[in-house]
Amino acid sequence: MPLILLHATGFLAALWHPVARALSPMYRIIAPHIVDYRPADPEKGGLSWIAIARDIAAFCEKTHIKNPYLVGHSMGGTVLALAVALYGLDAKAMILIEPIFLTPEFYRLRMKVEDHPLASKAIRRKNHWQDASEAVEYLKSRALFNNWDEKVLKLYIDYGMTDNDNGGLQLVCSPRTEAALFMGGVQFDPWPHLPKVTCPVLIVEGEESENKHFVDIQKVVATFPDASYRMVPGAGHLIPMEKPGEIAAIIKEFLNVKKIVS
Repeated sequence: MPLILLHATGFLAALWHPVARALSPMYRIIAPHIVDYRPADPEKGGLSWIAIARDIAAFCEKTHIKNPYLVGHSMGGTVLALAVALYGLDAKAMILIEPIFLTPEFYRLRMKVEDHPLASKAIRRKNHWQDASEAVEYLKSRALFNNWDEKVLKLYIDYGMTDNDNGGLQLVCSPRTEAALFMGGVQFDPWPHLPKVTCPVLIVEGEESENKHFVDIQKVVATFPDASYRMVPGAGHLIPMEKPGEIAAIIKEFLNVKKIVS
């Protein structure tokens, strides 16, 4: 049975590896890389999440992936919900981990990169390290990476960074690319379309997520016709990176409880 894993803004498919390994005996795992597959200018609206949702639905159609299970983190969760609601992706069930559904007012704003709270930070992100050891030291000094599982952190170094022309390392998802993805997330209001998603949905939230300040997860749960909620104690927004084993267990449990494992 196919199971699609879709990653968060600024990250990459390889970070799903511990989760995919745990689930692979039961499912055919597909983890698309949606970092830089389309060129996009952050100053011109970025890469619309609607375009990514359409591409994911088209990918499934072209490759004859039918009735998949869907798991998306952050941007990936929002994109998968839109692919189902707008582009006919016929999911059997969805698990959305910390999906990004902002207030409706936010989608009516037409802001520049410097005005976007996340894109403005992303475009200034550090993007050069002399070697892997320097990169690890830097990442461990940042709050965003403090609680990451060590294996996932190594995956980020191995696959989220690449050689640059100066002999050091740089990010696979460049600061401009990440900013373009953030900007693309505010081009379309998803709220009117969420009730169209009729498959079972599990919304997963980190107990300590910083996104609680601008994402009302309980409203998200209430908007889907068939949704339930799970909180992960001690986790922030980046739950799959912090607690991959727990995320794999949550996925297995949800599908078994719903009796939708074929």
